[in-house]
Amino acid sequence: MATWNSRGLRGSLFEEEINRTNETYKEQKLCLIQKIPTPITPIRMDKESSQITLAYFDQKSTVDYIGAVQGYPVCFDAKESKTATFSLQNIHPHQVDFMERFEEQDGIAFFLIYFTGMDLYYYLPFRMFLPFWKRMLAGGRKSFRFDELDKTYILPEKPGVMVPYLEMINKDISER
Repeated sequence: MATWNSRGLRGSLFEEEINRTNETYKEQKLCLIQKIPTPITPIRMDKESSQITLAYFDQKSTVDYIGAVQGYPVCFDAKESKTATFSLQNIHPHQVDFMERFEEQDGIAFFLIYFTGMDLYYYLPFRMFLPFWKRMLAGGRKSFRFDELDKTYILPEKPGVMVPYLEMINKDISER
């Protein structure tokens, strides 16, 4: 049984930026993306603040977000890395399995990674992630370095959009 505590809130600022971006895109009728909550069962509550201080996950989550972009089904997960090296321990086998099956159904799966130390957002298509995962499973590195990534998938800055990932979905589709 996996447990949750305050450390589980890491990445919540990044997810809030994505949520705001999704609202902007929805208002512009560009896409409809929903945040998938991870179901938890509270174990301990702080009586003064009524906040959950300890809980366990009811089930394994799949991805953070799912929806449709201009008729294309999409799913993605949001991750952060303080350094230029991303640990694959941040991704779980059931997530990889879900994303693989999603793409088999002609969906588009990807990761949005915020490299906090470099202050940049990166769109990692699932098909470009998979070689790193397979390398790890074969006994290789349990991480990948930023310098191994295709720099053309760095998200550009766009006024009024916090995490502008839609252009990268178009790029991803055109390169399939």
